[in-house]
Amino acid sequence: MTEAKILEALSNVQEPDLGKDLVTLNMVKDIEISGNKVSFTVVLTTPACPLKDMIKNACVNAIHLLVNKEADVTVNFTANTTSKRIDSGSILPKVKNIIAVVSGKGGVGKSTVAANLALAIAQGGAKVGLMDADIYGPSVPIMFGVRGERPMMIDVGEEKAMIAPLERYGLKLISIGLLVDEKSAVVWRGPMASSAIRQFVTDVYWDELDYLIVDMPPGTGDIHLTLMQTVQVTGAVIVTTPQDVALADAKKGIAMFGQAQLNVPVLGLVENMSYFTPKELPENKYYIFGKDGGKRLADEYDLPFLGQIPLVQSIREGGDQGVPVMMGDDDITKKAFQEFASTVVRSVAMRNANMKAEKIAATV
Repeated sequence: MTEAKILEALSNVQEPDLGKDLVTLNMVKDIEISGNKVSFTVVLTTPACPLKDMIKNACVNAIHLLVNKEADVTVNFTANTTSKRIDSGSILPKVKNIIAVVSGKGGVGKSTVAANLALAIAQGGAKVGLMDADIYGPSVPIMFGVRGERPMMIDVGEEKAMIAPLERYGLKLISIGLLVDEKSAVVWRGPMASSAIRQFVTDVYWDELDYLIVDMPPGTGDIHLTLMQTVQVTGAVIVTTPQDVALADAKKGIAMFGQAQLNVPVLGLVENMSYFTPKELPENKYYIFGKDGGKRLADEYDLPFLGQIPLVQSIREGGDQGVPVMMGDDDITKKAFQEFASTVVRSVAMRNANMKAEKIAATV
């Protein structure tokens, strides 16, 4: 066995999303050969890559078939999260990807989706932050059980102090709800709310992140414009429910991001509260709000459909108790969020590789 033969064999292994082989993509590093043993490292486009097992099996099979059927193959993984941010300088310089979670209207579970999306990606090994940009209705303090806690100021050098986000369940968190009394209404005009969002971007020490998930306010307004004009957003995830009234408002969110002034790609659409599943009947699905409305809307706009999240009691209970469902024991819902998160990170990786993210729709 030689390094050249190993590379030749691995040139037959395709990266499923990027459509090229591992060698061409320069994803194979540190080949070591000792007798019958061979080891190497595959550099993934994200630590949260859901295709590790598929790639590992393909690598082992290629070496057994094309080099040595008796080889003892060890495939290691590392990750170098891709980024196409061209504004990374003074603003969030160490944040590789920014994902906005948006909805055309309130009440569709956008904050629940954003929180559990962030947790699911973090559980895949990525560094993740969650910014609660819903100034008038912040949810993060309750959902993460940090009510009453206050972020601290830290010295980051050059005589500059910044706000340190709270950390919970492996995430970095910031919310206006951590800065004001929850019994006080935030009665601010648009410019004040926009100023707060700029501070969350410029005055919070996020440090190194693979993904910053931003829970946006419902609708389309000042805060959306401020965020998009302050920092380059990698893509947006649209949250809707199956019912027609939610779908009609989701169209406004899609249209907003399609406008030239924002120029933010829509990574796809996720349907929340898709069906009700009772805890005692986990195999049953009751389509209370209609069926497949989100999928039809995604097809209408030629967008990737990112998944369906069921309506189950544990989601509500977890959010109220400060233990999001991704940290609980409801396997059905956790699986739905894990699949949704996997599709999102794959879509981001494909966008960063200058491929059309819509291609992922065929695999969902």
